[in-house]
Amino acid sequence: MNQRPLSLLGLRAFEAVARRLSFRAAAEELHLTQPAISRQIKALEAEVGQALFVRGTRHVALSPAGLQLQNAVLPLLAQLDGTVRLLRQQRGRQTIQLSTFASFASLWLLPRLEAFQREHPELDLRIAADDRVHELGSAGFDLALSLLMNERLGEAEPLFPETLTPVHSPRLTRAPKRPADLAQHTLAEEDAHSPTSQAAQWRPWLAAQGLGTLQPRGWLLLNFTHQQVQAALAGQAVALARLPLVQPLLARGELVESFGPARRLAIPVSYCLRVAPGAAQRPEVAQFLNWLRSEAASTREALQA
Repeated sequence: MNQRPLSLLGLRAFEAVARRLSFRAAAEELHLTQPAISRQIKALEAEVGQALFVRGTRHVALSPAGLQLQNAVLPLLAQLDGTVRLLRQQRGRQTIQLSTFASFASLWLLPRLEAFQREHPELDLRIAADDRVHELGSAGFDLALSLLMNERLGEAEPLFPETLTPVHSPRLTRAPKRPADLAQHTLAEEDAHSPTSQAAQWRPWLAAQGLGTLQPRGWLLLNFTHQQVQAALAGQAVALARLPLVQPLLARGELVESFGPARRLAIPVSYCLRVAPGAAQRPEVAQFLNWLRSEAASTREALQA
């Protein structure tokens, strides 16, 4: 069995032929001759040890092995092309690379970024918003904004604590006046299994109100916090919102805090910051960190108010 690492030569040709299902069309796209494309594919097949295409008189199709390779190659080439585009765009400009989770990006970070970008038009931001926890150094990120249980903060820098509160649309018919009224409403629930998600579900809040057995009219199970907020804004449900993320919506009157500050519930979860080793020494990252910490302080003040 051939154990040598696969040569990258020919993968572009393979991807083009696999996508176009035509050696001639792939050759035109890559500005090569058709015999050159054929030689690259044959060399790749020799390395893999299997035929990648089923060749007919007037058509070509992927073999089972070719389909497997296509599924592996497409995301790799897409990531490579994206990185090259980023490097080309970065010529002469400074870029800050940030990892966070989707709901934090949508509800807290992005609405505030305009001010930073206005003050620093020379800086570019690359934001990867997903639920993965990235190793900052190896993944190329300068910093990460995360939601962690307090017992797992480690060296992360806490920015502000988590507080839960029921919210609804001001247009909601028969808005709840007291917690027991939630039995007449649909409740939006975060349908996830992480510790921070479990801590933010309705049952602990209901139990804290002495309503541990309350059954709502229905449940709306959603994957992400920002989806729950959207459901509340649309009047589809009452959401148990993360107060730091919805405080501006409450201040603008787009959402209503169903039972006021008295029914808020603090939980042992914090929004926190991690910085890659050495990243803070770069002027552009230091500028962003100063802005970020100032915004976090404003959020803490709003929560206390």
